[in-house]
Amino acid sequence: MKILGIIPARGGSKGVPGKNIKMLGDKPLLAYSGEAASQAAFLTKTILSSDNGAIQAVAIEYGLEVPFTRPETLATDTASSIDVVKHAVEYLERQGEYFDAVCLLQPTSPFREQGFIDKAIQKFIVDGTDALVSVLPVPHEYNPHWVFEVDNKGLLRIATGEKEIIKRRQELPQAYFRDGSLYITKVSVIKQGSFYGEKLSYIESNPDFYVNIDTFQDWIKAEENLKLIKDRL
Repeated sequence: MKILGIIPARGGSKGVPGKNIKMLGDKPLLAYSGEAASQAAFLTKTILSSDNGAIQAVAIEYGLEVPFTRPETLATDTASSIDVVKHAVEYLERQGEYFDAVCLLQPTSPFREQGFIDKAIQKFIVDGTDALVSVLPVPHEYNPHWVFEVDNKGLLRIATGEKEIIKRRQELPQAYFRDGSLYITKVSVIKQGSFYGEKLSYIESNPDFYVNIDTFQDWIKAEENLKLIKDRL
């Protein structure tokens, strides 16, 4: 199976200005995803998708391929990730390069255990699903069976639609949230405008590595995490 790794990194970050090439420890943020991709035996090729020359220059310095400059229309706050990935796939196809699946590696989730990408790809192939996402368990107090929504009368109702709440923690079904570390999706599903398709499998990440950088508080957490896990990347 030919799998294309894509690292998306636009230049217009507002929560942490310039975050994709801001130094985290001894290297720029996007380099963590780039180095993890370079270590993955099952990625056929990995590219950077960016609208920004400075980001492209740093990516090239760290060995990433930069086959195009992302159009400005796909580098706004409102541009969707699926359109960014579709653009990359379609661009490469016009150059005669075809892939079976895409592995999206967001720089804002920089930390992945050694071998994690290959482990995820192997699971994706074995599961035979449309897509696979990395996840972490939802703490039981935030389980959707214990979460309430406000209805149109201003009253609370259980988010899952059940009439009676599950009383014991041990009876709660396991729930997960996407941690942002990776998404693997068949190209045929990407072209339909979805990262998930109809059949979605998952792989659990290591919670010690979790950070999703959107704010300066997230950046500080990343710096703290790095001190603890740098020998395991």
